[in-house]
Amino acid sequence: MLRRCKSVVGRLRHVKLSSTRSLSTSQCLHDYTAVNEPIRDYLPGSTDRERLEKRLSYFSNTCSDVPIVIGDDVYTTSDVRHQVMPFDHQKKLAKFSYADKALIQKAIDVAVKAQRDWERQSYEKRADVFLRAAKLMQEEYRMDLMATTMLGQAKTIIQAEIDSTCELIDFLNFNVMFGHEATKYQPISLGSITNTLSYRGMEGFWASVTPFNFTAIGGNLSSAPAIAGNTVLWKPSDTAVLSNYTVFKIFREAGLPPGVINFVPADGPVFGGAVTSSPHLAGVNFTGSVETFETLWKSISTNLPNFRSFPRMIGECGGKNYHLVHPSADLDSVVNGTIMSAFEFGGQKCSACSRLFLPQSCAQEVIDRLVAIQEEIKVGSPLLVENYLSAVIDDKAFTRIKGYIDHARSSESCEILAGGGYDDSKGYFIQPTIILCKDPNDKLLTEEIFGPVLSIYVYDEKEVADLLTRIDSNTRYGLTGSIYAKDSEVVDSWKDFLRFSAGNMYINDKSTGSVVGQQPFGGARKSGTNDKAGGPHYLLKFMSPLAIKTNSATLGDWRYKYMTEK
Repeated sequence: MLRRCKSVVGRLRHVKLSSTRSLSTSQCLHDYTAVNEPIRDYLPGSTDRERLEKRLSYFSNTCSDVPIVIGDDVYTTSDVRHQVMPFDHQKKLAKFSYADKALIQKAIDVAVKAQRDWERQSYEKRADVFLRAAKLMQEEYRMDLMATTMLGQAKTIIQAEIDSTCELIDFLNFNVMFGHEATKYQPISLGSITNTLSYRGMEGFWASVTPFNFTAIGGNLSSAPAIAGNTVLWKPSDTAVLSNYTVFKIFREAGLPPGVINFVPADGPVFGGAVTSSPHLAGVNFTGSVETFETLWKSISTNLPNFRSFPRMIGECGGKNYHLVHPSADLDSVVNGTIMSAFEFGGQKCSACSRLFLPQSCAQEVIDRLVAIQEEIKVGSPLLVENYLSAVIDDKAFTRIKGYIDHARSSESCEILAGGGYDDSKGYFIQPTIILCKDPNDKLLTEEIFGPVLSIYVYDEKEVADLLTRIDSNTRYGLTGSIYAKDSEVVDSWKDFLRFSAGNMYINDKSTGSVVGQQPFGGARKSGTNDKAGGPHYLLKFMSPLAIKTNSATLGDWRYKYMTEK
């Protein structure tokens, strides 16, 4: 059963494209330089803290309705779902419904129809919308983004601030700047020949499939194609639907025309089947599991003869990230960086440190210090500031992660050094867990866990060559890795040997925390297509340049000079 509601204009404070809130982008883009959004501290008694607490109270006590938005119309269906708070899963945060195949097709039709007009807008006008959105996120809606992310994805204040405000604002501002810089190039013109490149969007529509763990990824995967002149079907994660809808509403208030981004919660296989069977699919912008990305790719391959254009695939699929420690390393950096990388946000970052390789000479000292810190870490509601991490996202994640802990508990080659507890009676809570593995091929050292589980392997310093080979080849991933060493020759040697083991490598720093414009992010192998979100070339993936040659001279003869007799 489908129910069509009143126009989205009546539900959102929609502002049409005009100069009323313009940043005069067309006049200032050539001088525009994006800067990273400062991280706020939310100290007790501060205005920011008070504003945040008010919005947390509001959303905590409200079950928000999240509709399907196609063009300028909102819909609900009889397939009703709820987003719950992971740390208190009896509390419903949002009510939403799945779009069926017919609605997804309607969204495709609307997006395809809107694409021509949107693509013909100047880059400056399109950019203006998203710069305005970034401005709205900085102040007016900052606390809405924070509150919906904290409650819906169980993020602490600092994790929500880094993600849902700072990184998302950075994505919008830097993508606008990078897109402008990337489209400056014009080809060489000589004599009577004038050559130009027109940086078009792509025909059809993009499907953006976004994850729960970063609100910013949802905003980036949907907005980047649109900045470049494309229209989008945005399928949010069920467990991030409210924060993602908050982002979508901000886009609309900033002046995004109806149909450019369509907000389409849906069952994954139904959505994937619909978009990959449409002849108008221009591309898929994806973050999620390897298995899902492979399924989408296979479906596109099967339907390849039916597409008007070859669809582009952009994917980021996780990692099995390492911290590799040399005896010369600064152990304070090793210990603190590993705790932060492994356990912040419950290890639910694709870049989180999952495996730690320690030399025998300092292994016991590092382990003792890690265990001591683990005993101080508090787990609970993200609304209590003393808690370092909160619940994992849902029952599926809880079951998967505890399965790895149970494996360690029953394995003769593994020893749980700290943590190992779990309880889902109220929230999906799993203790930060540190495990010593004696078998370098154990699944704890090879498979992605995506939870607060750190596996340690102690290596013989005489067998470092074998260790490097194992780090490089024991997993299917290639996302992030960290080398801790003060010896510069060791750093150079290890960095070179492991150059394909990671798309983002860190020297004497933790494997998490990439910043837009500073560390463009992405990995290869089964970690993804390594298109480097947050970097200068990312926006070009969504463009289809048109080369135009204009000749102002008359072509007087069809023959070449050497063919003419003297």
